[in-house]
Amino acid sequence: MAADTSSAITLENDTKFNRVMLKISGEALMGDQGFGLHPPTVERIAREVKTVHDLGVEICMVIGGGNVFRGLSGAAQGMERTTADYMGMLATVMNALAMQSALESIGVFTRVISAIRMDEVCEPYIRRRAVRHLEKKRVCIFAAGTGNPYFTTDTAATLRANEMACEAIFMGKNGVDGIYDKDPATNADAVRYEDITYDEVLAKHLKVMDASAIALARDNNLPLIVFPLDEPGGFKGILAGRGTYTTVHS
Repeated sequence: MAADTSSAITLENDTKFNRVMLKISGEALMGDQGFGLHPPTVERIAREVKTVHDLGVEICMVIGGGNVFRGLSGAAQGMERTTADYMGMLATVMNALAMQSALESIGVFTRVISAIRMDEVCEPYIRRRAVRHLEKKRVCIFAAGTGNPYFTTDTAATLRANEMACEAIFMGKNGVDGIYDKDPATNADAVRYEDITYDEVLAKHLKVMDASAIALARDNNLPLIVFPLDEPGGFKGILAGRGTYTTVHS
């Protein structure tokens, strides 16, 4: 466990980051409902994104679909895995559209970009076009995962972050302020890491991202910052090195 690296993150204009990826789970949009979308929660997260967007930071987003349908659990219940994964991808499009609506209602121009073509609903993924949207300060929400079954939205977020030349992935978690050596919800003696390497995450079997996403981030020297999404002002604060979080690096 290394010393606190927060001082390395602070720079002029409160952040050294010009372009970042925000990865959140579909469950983060449920609020207290236990299923589906909770509009006040979606609106709260949109306001958090706006506070960072207002700094001039270019923002990519990937949102999971577990609040609507999770492909892996569908497959575990006997559904054919490929079909279940495609259903999960469609769930991420629904969440992306909800977030787009919330962001644009507060004045943030947004594009939903899908890895599966559905031209009447959102744009297809074309890398150079997506980069241009970011340069025009539009929030880009990448939906439908990678467009392929057997890959999680964690992998999709890491892939798009690399393709968009993001400087870091920010993973917002509900009720957790970083990465612990064991589940803090059930272990009072759980210890939070300030700083940890991707190799250590893999070796210690810490449930941060799936192994494919971790390997992709590690091999491209892309840092991951895990922080509490449900803390008001948390996203903006974390970019400036304030608050509690864990940094994962190569």
